[in-house]
Amino acid sequence: MHACAKRSGVSSFSLLKPREHMETQTQELASTLRERLAIIRDEASRKNVEAHMERLRLISEKLDAIVATLPRPVDPQLAHFLERRSYDKALARLEGRLDDPV
Repeated sequence: MHACAKRSGVSSFSLLKPREHMETQTQELASTLRERLAIIRDEASRKNVEAHMERLRLISEKLDAIVATLPRPVDPQLAHFLERRSYDKALARLEGRLDDPV
């Protein structure tokens, strides 16, 4: 095996401590949510509807994959937003722009 290669079935995340793993996952989730918002706001992209929809499909699949690998338990409010695909609110929660529910 090449010195830089990983064994099959070994995730880079599995080499991290639990807290680091969670931080890495939430950073990746926030970044992907921002990327999705950028695609939605991209006026030039919308001119080619087929390509635009493909970009949205791909970013949605990426989001689903990230959400599926989030360490459990997931913050209940974040989980609520993700399950309902309220991605603007999920990003706001991750960025600390939404208060904890009372």
